Amino acid sequence: MFKKLEATFQRPLISLKFSKTGALPFIILFVLVWLCLKFPSLPAAIPSFPSISAADTAWMLTATALVLIMTPGLAFFYGGMVSRKNVLSTMLQSFICMVVITVLWVTVGFSLAFGDSIGGIIGNPSSFFMMKGVMEGAPWKLAPTVPLIVFVFFQLKFAIVTPALITGAFAERIRFTSYLVFICLFSLFIYSPLAHATWHPEGILFKWGVLDFAGGTVVHMSAGVAALASALYMRMRNEPSHNPARITYVLLGTGLLWFGWFGFNAGSAFGANSLASIALGTTTTASAAAALAWVAFDAMRGKKPSAMGTCIGAVVGLVAITPAAGFVTIPHSIVIGVFSSIVSNLMVELRTRTSLDDTLDVFPCHGVGGIMGMLLTGVFAHKNINSAVTTNGLFYGESKLFIVQLLSMLGVFAFVLIGTMILLKITDAITPLRVSKREESLGLDRTQHGERL
Repeated sequence: MFKKLEATFQRPLISLKFSKTGALPFIILFVLVWLCLKFPSLPAAIPSFPSISAADTAWMLTATALVLIMTPGLAFFYGGMVSRKNVLSTMLQSFICMVVITVLWVTVGFSLAFGDSIGGIIGNPSSFFMMKGVMEGAPWKLAPTVPLIVFVFFQLKFAIVTPALITGAFAERIRFTSYLVFICLFSLFIYSPLAHATWHPEGILFKWGVLDFAGGTVVHMSAGVAALASALYMRMRNEPSHNPARITYVLLGTGLLWFGWFGFNAGSAFGANSLASIALGTTTTASAAAALAWVAFDAMRGKKPSAMGTCIGAVVGLVAITPAAGFVTIPHSIVIGVFSSIVSNLMVELRTRTSLDDTLDVFPCHGVGGIMGMLLTGVFAHKNINSAVTTNGLFYGESKLFIVQLLSMLGVFAFVLIGTMILLKITDAITPLRVSKREESLGLDRTQHGERL
């Protein structure tokens, strides 16, 4: 007994051996801690602003939590679709965005997206560096009834879910460390400029009159087009076909996404008001109509109504209504859901006849859904719903808004496609993007994380 005890204490209590690959993350973490100590962003006092509404603040705190739950929902949604040997790795790719993007957003991301405008393209990185001036800052111009810090963290949840959406395109074949590098680059050089251009009052797209109520362009179209670029760059898997691991996960993920989407869209009214109510209504009906349209369209082509199809259709409806949620009527939201669902369904079918290996059809669903939503906003938006609409949609006999939406869609498509290709190339030069054939065959759960389902 004493010999065993003596042997135990002869062993080192803490191992100080560090791997070469683990050194860089540790250095980055050390630098982050140093920045927090160097720039504590301590306010002189927390002022009170007469415009702040307790009701609006309470709703926006709730909406912020709702949007955050979309990312775990997406993890289940994607995780259920991949093969069993890649479930954990796919789900972790969504979860890790809540970790990495949060730190990046607090450090410099919010400044780039909503800081003082530089040419209407991007924000000054020093504007809110390390949350400088956020706790005592005046409310955001377009959200005057809630504290600035609430707006900051509400917008953070959008920044988190966007790169997570891309993961479905290169699922089952990307190295985890390379993925971390890529999402950081994407957030800084694609997401932040788009958010600034679209949602900042001095943004180039905002001033041009582009309407994007809750992120059809900034979130879904950017993620979908980035997914297309990723699928083109990464090329096909060694085993491109498989049975979904757990469709029950897909159902659970869809429920969480739909639940969280009410914060995503209704929260973008920035208050507990009638506009939030309209956005909640249009979000509900568009998603339901899209799910019904997907099942009906499948049935018309002789397919059985499936749980997977119902879930995908519902999510496409949520994507498509996002840019239009606060600009259109309830009946028109149903039209948006139906048409977007059918177009995305056809695009999924078309994709399967090509060599493009978009693993979970992110571009046909999120990319095309975002494009449809953006264009149909230009068709059905009306100033009686939201005074931010200066020119009515094409349905009401005015063409200016539709042309603006169309041209901006083409510009965003080109920017994201080319920009993502460049970022993928840079990432690949820093650390190889793809796992080896052997690692892909064994599965990413085992080879990237040492875990199994």
